[in-house]
Amino acid sequence: MVRAADRAGRPARTSVWLDGKAARGRTARGGSQPSGLDRDRITQATVRLLDAEGLARFSMRRLAAELNVTAMSVYWYVDTKDDLLELALDAAFGELDPSDAGPGGDWRDQLRSLAAGYRSLLVRHPWVSPLIGNFLNIGPHSMAFSHRVQQIVRETGLPPHGRTGALSAVFQFVYGFGTIEGHFVQRCASAGMTQDEYVHQAMGAIRDRPEFAEQFESAADLMEARGGDTVEEMRERDFAFALETLIAGIEAMVARG
Repeated sequence: MVRAADRAGRPARTSVWLDGKAARGRTARGGSQPSGLDRDRITQATVRLLDAEGLARFSMRRLAAELNVTAMSVYWYVDTKDDLLELALDAAFGELDPSDAGPGGDWRDQLRSLAAGYRSLLVRHPWVSPLIGNFLNIGPHSMAFSHRVQQIVRETGLPPHGRTGALSAVFQFVYGFGTIEGHFVQRCASAGMTQDEYVHQAMGAIRDRPEFAEQFESAADLMEARGGDTVEEMRERDFAFALETLIAGIEAMVARG
């Protein structure tokens, strides 16, 4: 059990977006700019490295080598590794364009658009999902996405007390779906296989095992009805149907008044 004294000695993590840290980091502290770096270049390199090697292998030393500078040069622009990861997280959210779900359209289509974009983000950048739970996510791009989602849920007709629940239902579903999908895609790539090859090999390895026979038999009708010739097609159908189920749930709750 963590003692109160220990908790007091380890204050809650703050944010790079507070206390002027983000603005200060745009140029080197002290006015000079060693090695021609700037914060944006460092952040972009961080995203590329996280995509290529994953969160577990990321380090400031590895980043410095990627930039061909010393680790101390990077610390001229960011105070900590956590600050840099938070900047990379918001940079990833910058790939989403909330204006794609602009005002004036049907809220259902707008919600589908944002949900699809969020899912794609999680699949492209598997390191994003664990970082979302570690930081406050108050960067400008994250906040713009959050603001647009809130606008759309207001347009559903749900009463105020039900809106956060609807947001949770949709976007926690997307978070879970996209996280699992992204990690699976990454696992297949690491194995040097396509998703279809990986599933075929995995299913072939356990299909004839007697301890799994009952589960396979009971799920046979579900798999047949699922449809799709590839893993990607099956996943697309699952995502679309699940999202439509949630949208229908929102409509039903609005109708109940």
